[in-house]
Amino acid sequence: MRIQDYDDADFDPFTTFNRAQGAEVVADPYPVLHELRARGSVQAGDVRQPFGAPLDQMMLDLPSYMLFGYDAVHEVLSDSQTYSSALFERIMLPTFGRVLPVMDAPEHTRYRRLFQKAFLPGAVAKWGETLVPRVVNRFIDRFADRGHAELVTEFTEHYPFHFIYGQLELPEDELLIFHKLTVGLMCITIDYPHAVEASRKMGDYLALLVEERRASNGDDLISMLARVEIDGEVLPNEIVISFLRILMNAGGDTTYRGTSNLLVGLLTHPDQLEAVRLDRSLIPQAIEEALRWNCPVMTLTRTPVRDVQIAGVDIPRGAKLDVVVGSANRDPSRFEDPDRFDIFRPAGKHKTFGFGPHVCLGQHLARVEMTRALNALLDRLPNLRLDPDHPAPQVRGLGIRSPAAIHVRFD
Repeated sequence: MRIQDYDDADFDPFTTFNRAQGAEVVADPYPVLHELRARGSVQAGDVRQPFGAPLDQMMLDLPSYMLFGYDAVHEVLSDSQTYSSALFERIMLPTFGRVLPVMDAPEHTRYRRLFQKAFLPGAVAKWGETLVPRVVNRFIDRFADRGHAELVTEFTEHYPFHFIYGQLELPEDELLIFHKLTVGLMCITIDYPHAVEASRKMGDYLALLVEERRASNGDDLISMLARVEIDGEVLPNEIVISFLRILMNAGGDTTYRGTSNLLVGLLTHPDQLEAVRLDRSLIPQAIEEALRWNCPVMTLTRTPVRDVQIAGVDIPRGAKLDVVVGSANRDPSRFEDPDRFDIFRPAGKHKTFGFGPHVCLGQHLARVEMTRALNALLDRLPNLRLDPDHPAPQVRGLGIRSPAAIHVRFD
């Protein structure tokens, strides 16, 4: 095969990554986050410490600060000149390469303008009408006649990745190893050797694909990036391969977890699920509420380029800032009764996709995918409900949050 598995083919990157994100030790972090925020919107320390979760081994030498309040989080994310993303280089460069999240202006602006053309609402809407429904229904076909299913391992964990496979037109027999390597890239904070191995093997594979597609006239995403020019020059292979490396996790993993959390919110609130089933125009606000209530990625990282003061706390240049967007999304000064899942609450701007120049490039696509997935499930699984023979689903984790299983029945 053109794509190579880990030397240790039994290595399980999925379990390794979830362990690094605190899924085994943290169920509901919000009571602790509420206590911490009540003591101060900004505090010294690493957000993992109060939970006993594994610390980020790549950042141990830096002074660390935690930002909990909505206003403090908004301030840092909106001011990219003062609060740099360059600290991501420690994690990203050895595995993903030089990707947008590690760049600051003007480099970030230059490349983002190019990449975002592929994710403009018009392009996303086209995918939503064609490729997304095909992928979604292919998975639902496997259990639609059964009357019961486990929606994480049978559906949400796979459909966003297979949508990206479709965008890239990857060969079917190479998908399993590609997915394993993709998740292995994210294990760098807990298993550096396997993460670097995944980066090398995925890089070799993607370099081959880029060269193949550059010589073709295909209209898939790899072909487009292989041929595109910026300032009259073909986009460097390093930048193309780095973007493709991170696309799977930025576009696949977060959407899988966001969809899972949406289903947990609705299925554990059957009155709201029924309202959505009867009136699909409620789906957009259900998605926004789910993203606020249990965001897939709890914390972003920034570093100040000079000594600063945030909410009265002095922070030195070069410190690591844990920007806890999950805490901001449940700040009671911004959201009434913030722990309640309520799709009918007044609209509020959550920070799940970030904010400012680094706001999530694929946010429109994520919403389209979640909308199509929920519509298809409601259309094809009548009387969708939790299975009383299994434990109720529980969203778990600290860095990344989602349920391990969602057992359902339907007529």
